[in-house]
Amino acid sequence: MAMEVKKIKQSKIKKVDFSKLGFGDVFTDHMLAISYGKEHWLKPKIVPFGPIRLLPSLSTLHYGQAVFEGLKAFYAKDGSINIFRLDEHIDRFNRSCRRLCIPEVDKQTFKEGLVHLIKIDREWVPKQKGYSLYIRPFAFAADNNLGVHVSHTYRFFVILSPVGAYYKEGFNPVKLITAIEHARSVEGGMGAVKTAGNYAASLLAAHEALKKGFTQVLWLDGIHREYIEEVGTMNVFFHIGDELITPHLSGTILAGMTRASVIHLAKDWGMKVSERRLPIDEVIAAAEKGTLKEAFGTGTAAVISPIGLIQHKGKDIMVNKGKVGSLSLKLYDAITGIQYGEKPDKFGWVYNIK
Repeated sequence: MAMEVKKIKQSKIKKVDFSKLGFGDVFTDHMLAISYGKEHWLKPKIVPFGPIRLLPSLSTLHYGQAVFEGLKAFYAKDGSINIFRLDEHIDRFNRSCRRLCIPEVDKQTFKEGLVHLIKIDREWVPKQKGYSLYIRPFAFAADNNLGVHVSHTYRFFVILSPVGAYYKEGFNPVKLITAIEHARSVEGGMGAVKTAGNYAASLLAAHEALKKGFTQVLWLDGIHREYIEEVGTMNVFFHIGDELITPHLSGTILAGMTRASVIHLAKDWGMKVSERRLPIDEVIAAAEKGTLKEAFGTGTAAVISPIGLIQHKGKDIMVNKGKVGSLSLKLYDAITGIQYGEKPDKFGWVYNIK
């Protein structure tokens, strides 16, 4: 693939303390950039990471026609780099594009451009376990017009960020609170799409939860406020009795890659896995009966995040006495083992860069 490459004169990597990485606040030297005009995507470019020129009339700033994706690359024990579920992330990105009327990015162009970018900035991939290179592709409307219509021009970028743990708790259990006053999504909306507006809808409730001492919000359905959907930044699972339950994909929650990986692994281990509607009252009843064994969130950023407590309408639901559950730990070890090349990738989830 023909690609224009303009490298930075001097890397800023020596200014970064890789032992104290947060999440998403440090960026590598370069980025991938592709513009869309005259009904096709133009020649890909890799350029130094830096400001992009935008006018105040940019339609995305007013009407939110924008999508993004999030995936990770890991430093493997043999010195190569593993990208986790690359093809599936590209497919999901293009599904988001279709929902927002953004032209899909050719899959091969997307993949080759991203891989070439990582090869150029491969020294930025953290080498210590528990750290990774977060990959953020995004696209947005580039027309400069205040009329409400589908844009004719777009811009696509991929930026890279070396990261540590997403939550300050790390792998320790998080505390959640249900959202009763606010709704994030309804069927037919954009809850299943990685678009800016979908996340903007969750910010107020998440901010209020944080002020009350909770890590995140456990969202219930937007109509009845009865059925569990997802955590603000994660899908969610409950181990009740001999059943591992996660809310089904009804168009209101994201089809997470880690969610799919957990379902695949649990079934491979012979567990009973159900994707169905799950009332919050069923979880409360299970906790009271002692059949709620554990609960955890899943996502690219956190991988597996054990849940220690859920507050619903002022009532606290303790999960596994606030401790990390054995299934959470087993899943975390299995997924990260594949990501870091410590365990065999028998499902073909890893794209390896030598």
